[in-house]
Amino acid sequence: MAGFMIRFLLSNVFLGGIIGILLAAKCIFKNSLSGRMQYHLWLLLTGLFIVPFLPFRFTGFSRILSWPDGFKNALFFHTGSGINSAVGALSAEKTNWLEDFAISVNGQTPPAIGYLLAGIWMAGMAVAALSAARSLVRLHRLEKSALPLQNPEIHRLYRRCLDEMDFRKNIPVYSTAFLKSPVITGLLKPRIYLPIHLISDCREVNVYSDMQPAVQKETCRSKPCPDTDSLRAIRYMLLHELQHYKHRDTLISFPMNLAGIVYWFNPFVRYALRAMQNDREVACDTSVLNMLEEKDYEEYGNTLIGFAEKISRMPFPFATGFFTGEPGRHMEQMKRRMINIASYERPTSRQTRKGVIAFTLTAILLVGLAPSVSTYAADTDYYHWRPSSQNISHMDLSSYFENYEGSFVLYDLKSDAWSIYNADRAALRIPPDSTYKIYDGLFGLEHGVITPDDSLLPWNGEAYPFEAWNKDQTLQSAMDASVNWYFQEMDERIGRPALHNDIQKIGYGNKNIGGGLSSYWMESSLKISPIEQVELLIKLHNNSFGFAPENIEAVKASIRLFSSATETFYGKTGTGRIDGQDVNGWFVGFIEAADNTYFFAVNISADCEAAGSRAAEIAMDILNEIKTGMAG
Repeated sequence: MAGFMIRFLLSNVFLGGIIGILLAAKCIFKNSLSGRMQYHLWLLLTGLFIVPFLPFRFTGFSRILSWPDGFKNALFFHTGSGINSAVGALSAEKTNWLEDFAISVNGQTPPAIGYLLAGIWMAGMAVAALSAARSLVRLHRLEKSALPLQNPEIHRLYRRCLDEMDFRKNIPVYSTAFLKSPVITGLLKPRIYLPIHLISDCREVNVYSDMQPAVQKETCRSKPCPDTDSLRAIRYMLLHELQHYKHRDTLISFPMNLAGIVYWFNPFVRYALRAMQNDREVACDTSVLNMLEEKDYEEYGNTLIGFAEKISRMPFPFATGFFTGEPGRHMEQMKRRMINIASYERPTSRQTRKGVIAFTLTAILLVGLAPSVSTYAADTDYYHWRPSSQNISHMDLSSYFENYEGSFVLYDLKSDAWSIYNADRAALRIPPDSTYKIYDGLFGLEHGVITPDDSLLPWNGEAYPFEAWNKDQTLQSAMDASVNWYFQEMDERIGRPALHNDIQKIGYGNKNIGGGLSSYWMESSLKISPIEQVELLIKLHNNSFGFAPENIEAVKASIRLFSSATETFYGKTGTGRIDGQDVNGWFVGFIEAADNTYFFAVNISADCEAAGSRAAEIAMDILNEIKTGMAG
């Protein structure tokens, strides 16, 4: 939870940027986008509010397009050697390279700042949720106190409004003294509520308006009838509420209010929700104007002005009405709506097409930006891979990994081709454990702590749990037995500043050695993904680091597992052991053949029994299948 909170806050920064981009797009396309389209763009934004909580990563379009179905076996069989004999020979040998030498470390406690932020966030959500609950209680009381509409003339007017909108469903209308303007509420059982003062404002006159049938004009001269202007105002309001129902605005108000609760601390989201409310009312006004004649636009606007003076309290957040918004912001909304009404013209077909194009372009932009809002995008433990090669195959190797979470990465140097199982997991940064010793040994050589000809470091006499550790060590023996103290001694002699510079220079994973000089690579701060492991092995093989060639060769010799006249197999295991349980297993390496080189990395994780030796067994099984052409 603590780690998620840090990433969630970073996601909110990106979310604020996307809101700014959306506002800019609306400004650019304001003459093309209709009121309804502008509101629908905000609906797309509400979808982005969910993204930080999705339990998976988004895959980029380029990676999706680069994954053909199945597994390109042909990538690995054009040489007839390489993988074939090297894997077979190494599998047949009974050496100690599969032995696990790992020290257990204690599980880490997440940083306190993360828990503090999570506590503040949840407390704020509780306050916001309490406020929303109080509004729901008030809404419930309003529903209980409201009475079915009794005025027969307004009933007849309402029926005509339903006919105008071609509604077959009869939505009940109620009157109440607890509202200042009409609202519609309810998901399964929608209801329209009219304020009593709106009905009582209908003054009695001697004749009907032009809205009444001609036959009724004479019969009504001798009895009181509602005022024409008041009836027209009520008609506009009823049409407005029915448009809210038609476009399911009441339903949408629930995720809007939920977003207000979850993102209570984000000023950009609060601004976006207010703008969304304003655009919702503008969209609803536009839908009503589409039903009216041009001569009625002014009267509709005058109705808004007349009722704006009577609005004195905030409407219910889970209802939609003739006016919405926070107290003190009604005039801001009113100005926007009046400008829309005054400038409204029915769109031509050409304008409609331009609006659709502008909406589509903006929608594509928002969807394309969605991955940046994910908490995984803000997670530094995820490698954002930008491969230089587009030749990437996706493999299904789930049968090899059984109950492990894991991944397999293979790179063919000659064909510049990648084959990956579980691409998301392959980009996840994980503590390297003893696989890091490949590069730690290289750093020791570069700084002269050891040399290719003299890499001996004396044992200090401390008793270690593995007999192979309790003696003087060379780089070769320390790498074979994965002797922690040998590499810890080298790090002490190199020093933290120089070590930090080396890590930065080769670009090792997240480049974080803050977890303590003696343990930063053991289930601690330093992390690397399987893809990065392969990329670094490629750089090691090609000496892209610019290090002394003899030092590169010395490191390669220390991890050589098998060699023949035609090929050489290099590899290193790593095991992460926490509280006595093997939870993280690695096997990385490469195979040099006569005319090609193959680089690979396997990682597995589980609550227990996820050791480097098991990762190596899985790797050998997969490579054996590849050599016989049966993988995938």
